[in-house]
Amino acid sequence: MNTTSPGPESEASYWPTELTLLELTLPSVPDNLALDEALLEVVDASPTGGILRLWESRRPAVVLGRSNQFELEVNEAGCSTARVAVFRRPSGGGSVVIGPGCLMYSLILPIEKAATVGGITGATQAIMQQMAKVLSLPDRVIEVHGTSDLVWAGRKFSGNSQRWLRRAFIHHGTLLYGADLTLVTTCLKPPPKQPEYRQGRPHDQFVTNLLSTREDLVSQLIEGWNAEADDDFVPPMDRTAELARERFRTEEWIKAK
Repeated sequence: MNTTSPGPESEASYWPTELTLLELTLPSVPDNLALDEALLEVVDASPTGGILRLWESRRPAVVLGRSNQFELEVNEAGCSTARVAVFRRPSGGGSVVIGPGCLMYSLILPIEKAATVGGITGATQAIMQQMAKVLSLPDRVIEVHGTSDLVWAGRKFSGNSQRWLRRAFIHHGTLLYGADLTLVTTCLKPPPKQPEYRQGRPHDQFVTNLLSTREDLVSQLIEGWNAEADDDFVPPMDRTAELARERFRTEEWIKAK
């Protein structure tokens, strides 16, 4: 276990020294989205520590960002043909295709620990730089492009987004390592807003899998964020079920405008 705080020495006070590790994948995508939201509420209610959650959907799915417009982002016919369901998360960012070969990570952190980074922009930059550092190897340089993309050899393999409450925030993202990338073209239209570094490239020339294994990614994240399982931590499953039922499974939420 890494005994140092995440990030450069000068950033030692930005995040909790050690995060609670939660490796937990629930049966459905709405359940998993709801658990992230419930964990955010837990830390917001008691912002004394942080959480690193890792999960991976058993089936492909499209997940929209909070403000994405369904009809502008989703190829509904393609999703229907491929039998890929569409859901929506409460954080920002763009639409993504998740599923087997796409490791999901969630950092739930107290806001007070990020105060010295300069708010949302500063916190995003600090986390993305730490993620690039964590995932880089001597022969594999990871870069940050756009607002919050992780890029390897000029192609994106990770999209990220955030949601802030009063005393805590969540930063979560995708890590493609063995995903069926044809589903990105099948299920998603070209995004209305594109970062400059994309240079108009279609999905199949822009998105890639990182040359890695799931096991290696998990190990790098656990060590890089100094995360350790806590046998006393009980995930908020009742609240998760409530959120999944009342929000994340509803068509009103998924197709919200």
